[in-house]
Amino acid sequence: MTDPLVITEKTRLRRLHTRGHFDRATINGILDAQPMCSVGYVIDGHPYVTPTFQWREGNRVYWHGSSASRALRRSKDANVCLTVSILDGFVLARSGMHHSVNARSVMLFGTAKKVEDPAEKLVKLRNFVNGLFPGRYDTLRPDHEQDLKATMVLGMDIAEGSAKIRTGEPGDEEEDYALPIWAGIIPVKTQIGTPIPDARLLEGVELPDHVRDFRLD
Repeated sequence: MTDPLVITEKTRLRRLHTRGHFDRATINGILDAQPMCSVGYVIDGHPYVTPTFQWREGNRVYWHGSSASRALRRSKDANVCLTVSILDGFVLARSGMHHSVNARSVMLFGTAKKVEDPAEKLVKLRNFVNGLFPGRYDTLRPDHEQDLKATMVLGMDIAEGSAKIRTGEPGDEEEDYALPIWAGIIPVKTQIGTPIPDARLLEGVELPDHVRDFRLD
């Protein structure tokens, strides 16, 4: 499915409409570039937001956590909100009012569905690991049955949501451009460091390509 997401009362932008994007290419690109997400639930009338990792498979997004997690247990078949944000820069203007950030974000709404079938859950977890580190899963110790029992995988359709993107320079008021105040952008990027081997790594174990070449787009 490549059609854009339908704009709803929950997803339409009330202001700065030009920053809103509803096409799947934009939304998928942000989801694929940032695995860290936050998932919001309502439990007993109170809001909870849980940070976790997400991954996309086609037009569905998945996330995982402990089977003992109250939030995850209660979120099965419940309405949830999943967000992903990427900070690209601080935007310094000539007034405090017009300071901003260059950023990309996605907010999705949907019903969380638990992956019940153990075989399907194993496939999803394999896809999660290999999505970050291509080929790594098959090099690992096979999952124990208890590993799978201790892990819950939830997913939902990417059907209701939007992306919001800000790029570019400050948007000052016209008369403020005559002020002798520095304005501009401080770029921000996620930096991948040099891998640090485990202190108990066996002698002779070489650094695999999926670690050496790791990157986030």
